[in-house]
Amino acid sequence: MPPPLPGQRPAPARLLGLAGGLTVLLATLALTAPAALAAYPERPVTLIVPYAAGGPMDKLARQVAAQLNPLLKQTVVVVNQGGAGGNIGTAAAKRAAPDGYTLLLDHVHMATAPSLYRKLDVDPVNDFEPLGVIAESPLVLIARPDVPAASLGDLLRWMARQPQVTLANAGVGSASHLCGLLLQNALKIRMTTVPYRGTGPAMIDMLSGQVDLMCDLTANALPQIQAAKVQAVALTVDDPLTGTPLAHVPSLRSFGIDQTPITIWYGLYAPRGTSSAVVQTVSSALRGVVASPAFRQQQQDAGIRPVDDNRLTPQGHRQYLHTEIRRWADPIKAAAVYAD
Repeated sequence: MPPPLPGQRPAPARLLGLAGGLTVLLATLALTAPAALAAYPERPVTLIVPYAAGGPMDKLARQVAAQLNPLLKQTVVVVNQGGAGGNIGTAAAKRAAPDGYTLLLDHVHMATAPSLYRKLDVDPVNDFEPLGVIAESPLVLIARPDVPAASLGDLLRWMARQPQVTLANAGVGSASHLCGLLLQNALKIRMTTVPYRGTGPAMIDMLSGQVDLMCDLTANALPQIQAAKVQAVALTVDDPLTGTPLAHVPSLRSFGIDQTPITIWYGLYAPRGTSSAVVQTVSSALRGVVASPAFRQQQQDAGIRPVDDNRLTPQGHRQYLHTEIRRWADPIKAAAVYAD
């Protein structure tokens, strides 16, 4: 410190000490702030799946986690928090600290829940930061092997002769339930819907001949289709699933049912308030996951399509979520089916 000028009083030692300490502190912050930001993630990341273990989303989550581990250079731990149609797990993710260490994987439930539930503790639009839609699964209309379904005419004539036609689903709000709503609306036929507590029990009754039809995810139905225990009638997308065991199955439209393509899409979310830096880090890693040949092969084998378009970005995901919320509002309202 230079000596004071003539007539100037020397600064007290205490002030000099404070000034020196402040200089050191500012220098330290300048050096450590970027390093701390670049260090994310510094510890394992939790990926919440709001459904029970063993289902298609749980399988997808574990495949995503395995790919994210090397990309984020941290362990990604899948935690199943099922219940209330996915609402318990989504609420838990909403309450998590917005630091990037708790993420959520959910499907079209994020778009249907606002119309389907009278009381909802989660606002999908305002409570989360969308990170990207990574994959989408077509659905397939399946029937018992003895149901004549070589053409729409055969199926409709058979339906007309039955005292009732039963349509199974995996519970209110499930993919099979939503697909069934749109299918009945397109056919202008009311079937006797039979809700189950999950796809497993519904499929058991389908295999034993207790129910006639079900519309479900390709990943769920594929093993039973390949074993010829059920027959695949039509897919809910227009393009054939080339390169998959379902490549020969027609679309609903070509089968004669004029129905908008239906897919169950899967996206990642972070709690609202997560920093843009963390959002971009995870989003970039997701693009790496989807580009992985191993991941793409896993999805193709299950009849699931990786997403390669703008929906894979945070902004594209947000726009798509808004579109899907509007899309599903009318069919759910028309069916007057609500969950508590």
